[in-house]
Amino acid sequence: MSEHLHQEKWIRPYGDTMDDGRVQLSFTLPVSLDENAKEAARQLALRMGIEEPSVVHSESMGPGFAFFVVYGQCKHRVDMGRIKVARPEFEVLGKDAVNAKIAQLMGRKLVVVGACIETDAHTVGIDAIMNMKGFNGHKGLESYHEIRAINMGAQVDSEELVARAIEEKADAILVSQVVTQKNIHLDNLTRLSDILEAEGLRNRVILVVGGPRISHELAKELGYDAGFGPGCYAENVASFVIEEWARRHAVRQGA
Repeated sequence: MSEHLHQEKWIRPYGDTMDDGRVQLSFTLPVSLDENAKEAARQLALRMGIEEPSVVHSESMGPGFAFFVVYGQCKHRVDMGRIKVARPEFEVLGKDAVNAKIAQLMGRKLVVVGACIETDAHTVGIDAIMNMKGFNGHKGLESYHEIRAINMGAQVDSEELVARAIEEKADAILVSQVVTQKNIHLDNLTRLSDILEAEGLRNRVILVVGGPRISHELAKELGYDAGFGPGCYAENVASFVIEEWARRHAVRQGA
């Protein structure tokens, strides 16, 4: 008997009817738009495992480039029974509950310093978590009266971020990174973690990263405590940080 028994749950994409595998995908090819280019797009879809592909839309993207939308049927399936995505384990609390927990466990404000580091100039992510107005109806950390939130903005050198964290006696550092060309975000994130290690601060601060292609698994691999992707808001980050702080300080609610 296999020691890896699991309940199989095979799935394919759903379009018109269950398990029909219907998908739509888009991509750009480095060729000028003509009939040969359309056929190239169709054949590429076939090699991707798309059956009966048809190019339903195409347009020129300038000299030597063309954009395509292809519709077809995916022949591949995946077993959901074998999939388990790593994610931080914590209870997501509301804003009031986070404030109450910080007040009870810490007896002072939780200090959080955040930034987009190095060459990253995209502030949308860090602003959504840190700024007063937040995003999509979810207020940012600046609105939490038990949190001192310092948003340093974009293109902040890692050394500058660490220096500010030391100055503010930060409990947590939040980093936002949009995936950039040649995976430079991986170098940026690794560099920050390495600087904290060199300063002897890594175990003293909670290190969190977020971004459109950041996963918890990737964050852990890079030396971070947690990673948050799309669909996460200030309450997710705040709930994790105070729970992680409590775990590290062996403080329990009601103790």
